[in-house]
Amino acid sequence: MLRGIVLIAFAAVSWGTTGSVTTVLVARDGVGPWMIGAMRMWFAAALLLLAARAMRMPLPLDRRGLGAAAALGACMAAFQVTYFTAVTMTGITITALVAICAAPLMIAGLAVLTLGERPNARVLTALALGVAGTALLVIGPRVVAPAAPRFMAGTLLALGAALSYAVYVVVAKAALARTRPVPLAALTFAAAALFLTVPLWWIEHPAAQLARGWPWLLYLGAVTTAAAYVLYTTGLRHVPASVAGIVSLCEPLTAALLGAALFGERLAPTGIAGAFLLFTAVGMILRGASRAPR
Repeated sequence: MLRGIVLIAFAAVSWGTTGSVTTVLVARDGVGPWMIGAMRMWFAAALLLLAARAMRMPLPLDRRGLGAAAALGACMAAFQVTYFTAVTMTGITITALVAICAAPLMIAGLAVLTLGERPNARVLTALALGVAGTALLVIGPRVVAPAAPRFMAGTLLALGAALSYAVYVVVAKAALARTRPVPLAALTFAAAALFLTVPLWWIEHPAAQLARGWPWLLYLGAVTTAAAYVLYTTGLRHVPASVAGIVSLCEPLTAALLGAALFGERLAPTGIAGAFLLFTAVGMILRGASRAPR
């Protein structure tokens, strides 16, 4: 179990760099979020299909395998659509707060309902600490009190993003019982790429955006998507879904630390307290895993 937790933590740290890279792509290269979402899926799918072929891993092309890949790809595409649209309605802070904090709770609930998991007291305590820490870390000292319908719609979309991610985790957990991580991820991202390519017909100058931002887009596809999700799904084979949801909270912690280091953002006292709670939550999970029978 400890090995699985470490792999998931590495994946979450990788995901935590996505915000910084996206900031550079949008601000410097003028690449829109739809292009970012679609191209990271295409790059990841191509790399993983090549990797599966090189390692002689057959793709799960039977009915169950294709069905799982299509469902996982739809979840991945839905997350991209709902999350980035919510950002335009409520702002990145509230969107991140709602989506990142709600996801572990939804994962734990779905894991109980669909996978038969029964989180123990340590996991439930770590879950509570992790969600509270993420909330403090993301929202910081800001006070937001909007009441417009657009804000409510954005909040619902952020909850939709959290649900998309939660469904992805529990479906992947079930599919990994019969499919190896690399072929499953390859088909998943190929499906997600197909779903996300349709909106590119309506964005302005997609080829120019790709030409300007391709090095960072390749990084997002190769490192934060292909490699990270292989690490995540490999770890998920050995870790309960509820525990994976807690450990993945390393993502906002990494993002906050990079924001402070690279963009001069400062962690308020509440943010520092949130980081401490996150470290505590992950530490509890690691301690429990180290004591588990091997």
